[in-house]
Amino acid sequence: MPDNLKIAVASGKGGTGKTTVSVNLFESVRRQNHQVTLADCDVEEPNDHVFLDGQLKHNEIVTTPIPSINKDKCVYCGDCAKICTFNAILFVKPISHIQVLPDLCKSCGACLWACKYDAITEYPKKLGVINHYEVNGQYLTEGKLEIGSPFAVPVIKKLKKETPESDIVIYDSPPGTSCPVMETIVDVDFVVVVTEPTPFGLSDLKLMVETLKKMKKQAGVVINRSTNNSQTLYGYLEQESLPVLMEIPFDRKLAAQYSNGKLFTDMEGDYENKFYSLFERIREALKKEVNE
Repeated sequence: MPDNLKIAVASGKGGTGKTTVSVNLFESVRRQNHQVTLADCDVEEPNDHVFLDGQLKHNEIVTTPIPSINKDKCVYCGDCAKICTFNAILFVKPISHIQVLPDLCKSCGACLWACKYDAITEYPKKLGVINHYEVNGQYLTEGKLEIGSPFAVPVIKKLKKETPESDIVIYDSPPGTSCPVMETIVDVDFVVVVTEPTPFGLSDLKLMVETLKKMKKQAGVVINRSTNNSQTLYGYLEQESLPVLMEIPFDRKLAAQYSNGKLFTDMEGDYENKFYSLFERIREALKKEVNE
């Protein structure tokens, strides 16, 4: 098992309970006096801070370089538009019109290299912000994407780079199986997949499982809103040899606790120990893999 353990909490779809598992897992591990950091990588809608009594310490802006064309120097040769793989430069030669489309630009710098007339410079475009919180002596970092920005991946990269080193780091992943999810889980040691016993939950779970297979990631499953009618889900998990690490029952009291922005670990029902047992099962699974 690695000395610095990185765990991602992910799901094939939104609304399954990633945040629920992430914040309660973090809190249960923190209360056992481990050094643990939580990073909220769901940058389009980060809300881990809602559940944790953290104090905002500082933040930093995430930017990306975007080209700007000086039309006084431009000779309208079109070389910059030709080299742009992402079609981020609109060039209409008959009317001598050239324009950068920032939402398509990937900041690769190819246009600067292609321009022989020193007509292109770059300016920093804001993509989002990284917020750093202190939570009872431990840390929560979150990325927050600028409204309207399509570039979640650079914000997640910056977030992971700026997340304080710790014995245990928990990443609250974005939902789905797209590029932001891949960026979040690419270097983790274990993925906790949160699902629910519904047809949609199972369908999206299958997409996530196939993705994790290709990435060769060790994983286990938490079933949220678990009921007695979960046979189809259990059958699939058995078929894929995926362990059920924890079940969270379909309970109105839990729903009310979550709706009020409160932790399950503060409730009756021994949830603090249940979530810490989830952490111990993750460690056991990693130890077992090493021994095999």
